[in-house]
Amino acid sequence: MIEHIGQALVLLASWKVLLTIVICSVYGLFVGAIPGLTATMAAALLVPFTFFMDPLSSLVAIVTMSAMAIFAGDIPAALVRIPGTPSSAAYTDDSYELTKQGKAELVLGVDVVTSAIGGLMGAVVLMVAAPLLAEVALRFTSFEYFWLAALGLSATVMIASTLPVKAGLALLMGLFFSTIGVDITLGYPRFTFGTTELLNGLDFIPAMIGLFGVSEVLRNMGSATLSFPIAPVRAERIFRGVAETLWRYKANMVRAGAIGTFIGILPGAGADIAAWIAYAVARRFSREPEKFGKGAIEPIVDAGTANNACLAGDWVPALVFGIPGDSITAIVIGVLYMKGLRPGPMIFEQQPQLVYAVYLSFIVANILLIPFGYLAIKASGFMLRVPRNVLMPAILMFCLVGAFAINNSLVDVALMLAMGVFGYFLEANGIPVAPIVLGMVLGPILEQNFMVSMIKTEWDLTQFVQRPVALVLAGLTMLVWLTPLYPWLLARGRSLATPR
Repeated sequence: MIEHIGQALVLLASWKVLLTIVICSVYGLFVGAIPGLTATMAAALLVPFTFFMDPLSSLVAIVTMSAMAIFAGDIPAALVRIPGTPSSAAYTDDSYELTKQGKAELVLGVDVVTSAIGGLMGAVVLMVAAPLLAEVALRFTSFEYFWLAALGLSATVMIASTLPVKAGLALLMGLFFSTIGVDITLGYPRFTFGTTELLNGLDFIPAMIGLFGVSEVLRNMGSATLSFPIAPVRAERIFRGVAETLWRYKANMVRAGAIGTFIGILPGAGADIAAWIAYAVARRFSREPEKFGKGAIEPIVDAGTANNACLAGDWVPALVFGIPGDSITAIVIGVLYMKGLRPGPMIFEQQPQLVYAVYLSFIVANILLIPFGYLAIKASGFMLRVPRNVLMPAILMFCLVGAFAINNSLVDVALMLAMGVFGYFLEANGIPVAPIVLGMVLGPILEQNFMVSMIKTEWDLTQFVQRPVALVLAGLTMLVWLTPLYPWLLARGRSLATPR
């Protein structure tokens, strides 16, 4: 282990990697601070640039960018009451109410420090849990991988969305897109309509660039500038009172870090879900729940810690099982395949120095979050005033270049544009697009392991639950599908307990 850490430090000390960290820090902070742009979109736009990077630089770029972007989403939440990324939405009202009370510096100081602490907590769990799970994963068969994929798809619909029906519809679309091309088991072409370009299926990376990049451009075409007043903030005062606040809520941070990391490890969930759950738990156990939503610092500590802790947790299923923890790690898996690396337990044996370098990059990114976050807060007024009519054409250009550069194919460009328009209309009708991407990534894993299991058992379905781990994963999948019943069961339990 010590040897691998030493090799990882040498890799990280390369000037190319250090330059990547600096550039991607600035990029992540800028994208996160612009309301409406998301960390997933930023990761999708990074993919074309990863063609020119070595595998470590590519992964470090995504790690650094996502850590910075998730924090930077807190800046417009506090200053203009618009979350920069969905993961900041849970505590936007509290942040803005405190800003109106003249406490913008305290809010942003707490945001940046709790984000760094949460990220470090997640990194520690990643370093401990991933190797242990990799040892277990080496014994997994097609049954366990089938249930893991099923669990990820189920969590995407039932936990990661407030609208399960619409999320389920989007997931079915993603699963359908994953079936286009040559059947991986029997070799028959499916839904290709005689087109040779479709025989290899739809590449999910240009599809993802379109769903997250082009749809954002279309959505922002209606507004040239930000029309909300921006609250002034004095960056040099952001750390005043932060230590006292965090000491008061130290137990909250530990709890929120654990929640965020656990949600991250759960396949299919993401940072925004972690923030909402941490917010709800904080309110449940708070001594002052009536202040939540009206300018309380406590939910900012909890949710701000949880959403960054979730980022490292998301990498656990991605690295260990090849199952994405969220839409960003779905991109990571695509990048790993492009670089000739196969995520899964074997990567811990074949590329240990790379895995340890990724661990350490989380620590480096979250330590750098403090100084870079300070600079971002100082430049927040400038970033929030960047005209949309300048920014959006630039993003569209990157989308076009990126989609073409993947295979030098105009078909990929057409796919990207079609998916962008499709994603725009879906989101305009309240249908999330992230489940489509997860469906396209997890669909082949689910199908391949199902077919392999059926062939080797001669179509005996009972063997899907005969191995202990497979049985546990099947049970967890069933519990996830029963999630909508929990509030009803709790309400019924309270009504029965209340004396009449």
